[in-house]
Amino acid sequence: MSSMDETREFLKSIGLPRGDAYDLPTSEKRFNDGGQYRFEVPGIQGPKVMKALLEAVDGYGLYLHRVTQTQGIMCLTDDEISKMAELAHQWQTDLILAIGPRATTDTSASVHTEEGVRMGYRLRGEEQIVRAIEDVKRAARLGCRGFLVYDEGCLWVLDQMRSAGEIPADCHFKVSAHAGHGNPASAKLLENIGADSVNPVRDIQLQMLAAMRQAVECPLDIHTENPKSTGGFIRHYEVPEMIRIAAPLYLKTGGSVAATHSWDSTEEDARKRAKQCLLVKRMIETYYPEAVWSPKGSLSEQKGK
Repeated sequence: MSSMDETREFLKSIGLPRGDAYDLPTSEKRFNDGGQYRFEVPGIQGPKVMKALLEAVDGYGLYLHRVTQTQGIMCLTDDEISKMAELAHQWQTDLILAIGPRATTDTSASVHTEEGVRMGYRLRGEEQIVRAIEDVKRAARLGCRGFLVYDEGCLWVLDQMRSAGEIPADCHFKVSAHAGHGNPASAKLLENIGADSVNPVRDIQLQMLAAMRQAVECPLDIHTENPKSTGGFIRHYEVPEMIRIAAPLYLKTGGSVAATHSWDSTEEDARKRAKQCLLVKRMIETYYPEAVWSPKGSLSEQKGK
């Protein structure tokens, strides 16, 4: 047995795939409601835009399981958070609010340099951890339970707080693509420290995605398209295979409408994002019609079967 074969066998012994899954095996894992996929629309920064999105999606005969705000909780007023939580309840969708403190809004200049940008949105110093927790506690008091997390240490702390009853037990944490994870070992680590879903890097290839699915039970959040700032690519034709090999999945759709991750979307932008969901749904119905869409309102965030 060669050294590389020994390495692959060891990876297998600790619950990881031996390599990327070029055979693209079908995933038998599902959401607890039996579904293989759900729709998520990111970049919805306030209640007026959220309402326009939900109405437009409804007009297409579709529904969402997630609406995600990306600018940060600290950019929202109490009234805006309450209204977004109310809309989520009314439309039976999950509201995900982004934790506000991040490297790009901190006082360090490093993240704005060519090399420093690699730190992503991670937090610098314990005070930023404290502030991130305060963001979550504030939004939870106002009715939100879903949170977008950018820092692995912050994720671990929030999971500890959830277990200890310091924040509501039904809070759930989604790890952003901005954390930069793209392999099965990283996904497994994130799941082990509290992630309820993981968003890998946007350009992850199918064989890599299939391998990641073998390593974790939690849902994976996959960009079907992207803003120009993160590549601008549109992967609609790949969606049927994404679902088959990596279910359960959240299909993050509508990003190509925006220029950047934190784009201040208008109501018209929201309607354009809704149209993108319709286009993706057509791809699924054409090329993988047997794929199971989670029923409307089935918002359990428990990890897959």
